Amino acid sequence: MSEISGLDWPASIFEALCAEKIELVGYVPDAGHKRLIELCIEDPAIRAVALTTEPEGVGLVAGAWLGGVRGALLMQSSGVGNCINAIASIARACQFPLLMLVTMRGEWGEGNPWQVPMGRATTPVLEAVGTTVVRADRAEDVQPAVHAMAGLAFKTQIPAAVLLGQRLIGAKSFKD
Repeated sequence: MSEISGLDWPASIFEALCAEKIELVGYVPDAGHKRLIELCIEDPAIRAVALTTEPEGVGLVAGAWLGGVRGALLMQSSGVGNCINAIASIARACQFPLLMLVTMRGEWGEGNPWQVPMGRATTPVLEAVGTTVVRADRAEDVQPAVHAMAGLAFKTQIPAAVLLGQRLIGAKSFKD
């Protein structure tokens, strides 16, 4: 539970994924998504797949859709930079729904300068390849945002992303 928000926002995302009939979740291990990943792994109705890189997740979710399964991709903002071509070519050009939940880095209280550039670029880069983007910076905004973007992605077959702000997830602490 985030000390900042006071609400169990990962559980609210999990509830939204279940309500949206998500049966497959691809993820690259990420501290920001840790609790959500654990909830997905524990649920026998969801297949949680650990990925080596984020672009694999775009293909995984597209293949699932072809097989009649709804999927979602969990990643960090730095991972967005790794999979822009896959989003633009597979998801957008081929008109596959792609629901992405992105934990943001390079923002509020960031201690790692390597995270700042992609943190700043995430929204404009996603929008440049035709992804609809919404932010959730407060715990009470998370579940409605996931429902809205899931509905948009699966009804219109486009990529849609929920950016989970660093103020929500909390900044990682690094020792000097």
